Amino acid sequence: MQAKIKEVLESLRIHLQNDGGDLELVKIEGNNVFLRLKGACGSCPYAQKTLKDGIERALRQQVSEDIVVERV
Repeated sequence: MQAKIKEVLESLRIHLQNDGGDLELVKIEGNNVFLRLKGACGSCPYAQKTLKDGIERALRQQVSEDIVVERV
């Protein structure tokens, strides 16, 4: 499951990088994925929306419905 999570996150990074940001995978603990947003994404007022409505939704659709993304 960790490999699939990393694969999905890598595919999403390009979208963040196009907006001047990026993400860093801090750790995976069970179904919890801990991410750090960097660059423009780190200070964006929509960062939480990006995490939940973008990244978490993609991980739930492509990996497991039980995944929860947390910001570090």
